[in-house]
Parts: sequence; structure tokens; C-alpha cells
Amino acid sequence: MQRLLSAAAISAAVLLGGFPASAAIKHHRHHRTVSQPAPHGYAGQPEIACTKGGCIPVPPGCHAAMGRSPNGTPTSFDVAVCGDTTLYGNR
Repeated sequence: MQRLLSAAAISAAVLLGGFPASAAIKHHRHHRTVSQPAPHGYAGQPEIACTKGGCIPVPPGCHAAMGRSPNGTPTSFDVAVCGDTTLYGNR
């Protein structure tokens, strides 16, 4: 009879949370390193040139540069430089 009571006491203790702390579920955070891309990263943003026609994306293979007037004075607008060619103004 005592064995039955002690077995019932042990099972009751287990059911009521008598688990040791080491048996608890542990949550692990996975830290990503710099070399790993973000799981929901943004697509690469295009370079923007603010030209006389408005701010527009620079075409692939080109870059934005400061625009100049025909006499060489800097303007407040950008131009897109593609190799030896400029788009949207003078360089």
C-alpha cells in the first residue's frame, strides 16, 4: 500500500510541475552574421539623379554626377554619366 501511495505521490509531483529546471524548454535565438543576408532584406535601391526633368533612377551601368551649364558653370541639377555619354544635361 505504501508503494502505491509513494508512486501516486511521485506521479502527482511530476504532473503538477515537479520537473527540474534543466528540463524546461529553452528558446534559442539565431543571430545572423554579417555575411548572411537578411531574411526579409530590401532589394538594392537604384541611384537617383535629380535632373531638370525631376528626380529619376539612374540607368544600370551609369552614375550620377554634378551637371554644368554649356559654359561650365555648375548647376543645381544632376546628370547621369554612362561611359563617355551624359544623359539629362551637360557634364
